[in-house]
Amino acid sequence: MNILYINHYAGSPQYGMEYRPYYLAKEWIKNGHKVVMIAASFSHIRFKNPEFNGEIKKEVIEGIEYVFIKTNKYRGNGIKRGINILNFVCKLIKNHKKFAREINPDIVIASSTYPFDIYPAYIISRVSKAKLIFEVHDLWPSTLIELNDITKWHPFVLIVQLAEGFAYTHADKVVSILPKALDYMVGRGLVHEKFVHIPNGIDKEEWLSFNDQLPVGHNKIIERLKKEGKFLVGYAGSFSVSNALDYFIESAVYLEDLPVVLILLGKGSEEEKLKRYAIKNNLKNVIFLPPVPKNVIPSLLGMMDVLYKGSIKCNIYKYGISPVKLMDYMMAAKPIIHAIEAANDPVSESGCGISVPPEDPIAIAEAIKKLFFMSTIEREEMGMKGREYVIKNHDYKVLAKKFLEVIL
Repeated sequence: MNILYINHYAGSPQYGMEYRPYYLAKEWIKNGHKVVMIAASFSHIRFKNPEFNGEIKKEVIEGIEYVFIKTNKYRGNGIKRGINILNFVCKLIKNHKKFAREINPDIVIASSTYPFDIYPAYIISRVSKAKLIFEVHDLWPSTLIELNDITKWHPFVLIVQLAEGFAYTHADKVVSILPKALDYMVGRGLVHEKFVHIPNGIDKEEWLSFNDQLPVGHNKIIERLKKEGKFLVGYAGSFSVSNALDYFIESAVYLEDLPVVLILLGKGSEEEKLKRYAIKNNLKNVIFLPPVPKNVIPSLLGMMDVLYKGSIKCNIYKYGISPVKLMDYMMAAKPIIHAIEAANDPVSESGCGISVPPEDPIAIAEAIKKLFFMSTIEREEMGMKGREYVIKNHDYKVLAKKFLEVIL
């Protein structure tokens, strides 16, 4: 079977996020299917983008045929990012006959980090007489309204809403990463029977095989802290508003009487603001480190005592969450402090940590203290519950098989 997977930001181990399309495609190929991945040449979430000369670049990664379409570079969420999206969608439409002819797909997946990709996916599926699948990562435009404080009557919001409605109406199946999104989608035109929930996951064998050591600078700092007897609470990921790291850092104020150090590893739009706050408040128990490649993450997380995952208060989470970062944390078999209010809570469900209200630095600090005063054995038992939960419910081998079973 030929599968065309359209994902603007699709990545791979050598390019970086986003990884979900890569892992699903890799499993499908193992089962005898052909997968072509169409992505943009530039993505802000990759740590490296493919080098480009012409308009289209083809590359085979782990058996997956990547087709990168030339798009402009950008920073932030300004007009240049909008042009990047428009570039990608328009070039897909322009080349739809070429892609339909060369790929001859049986299934076309619009993996929607925004809903505009449904239009070229729909056109290609009709030309190819293929099934059309709409894969939903975020609920646009609701996510846009909630996180960016934009009115629902904004022209861009209305355009996005039209695309979303078109997708729910014309797709043969809608695969939602979010577990509780059915009512939302039905309210926007989706037929109940089309809905399928496939969460994010992990590649168990790959994760457990990663043993690359930390960069020398990172290792030197962490080893020094451990020799000093510090209790390390780690965060690895994007420094964005949605991850509520300002409350995490503020919790350090309430921990100064304990040998606790907060380690934040990553980069993002909030980085300078967070660093300024730490300096202004003389928080010597907060350390910032640059991001590391994916194959180093298991080693990094393994050196922490506790891991933190938080979010801002947001109505959109009533439809559920499925964060990839949380899967990595749980695979690391470390206790997790989960500061989020959502319709589902894998940390509470698995018993692998402590869940606290979002945007509450005192609650975060109290959770850290509770874990600090636990025995090593208690923390290890708690952490292992997370790994067992992920392997049982989020292995991409299982998810990829289920994906095809429910859409065929």
